[in-house]
Amino acid sequence: MGKLVSFFLLALIAISMVAATVLAADAQYHIARSRYGPGSLKPSQCLPQCTRRCSKTQYHKPCMFFCQKCCKTCLCVPPGFYGNKGVCPCYNNWKTKEGGPKCP
Repeated sequence: MGKLVSFFLLALIAISMVAATVLAADAQYHIARSRYGPGSLKPSQCLPQCTRRCSKTQYHKPCMFFCQKCCKTCLCVPPGFYGNKGVCPCYNNWKTKEGGPKCP
């Protein structure tokens, strides 16, 4: 009987450790997501975020112009230097008259 109780206590501890790990990973996802989602920036934060976003392009001036225009409207700049636009739906869905992407 004592071995059975010990086994159940050990199993309970193992399950609670796994649950805590899963919850911590989920919380990190939501923290990262909130850093880049719609409305996550203030207008004053657009310039440094666009400087980061456009730092590796050869078309720096147009990238900065359109990035700042999009950031001021959407209050969001996607992470990374290229892509990841799904994090900012407004930034992703704003199109030119021809139907191409407006935001870099």
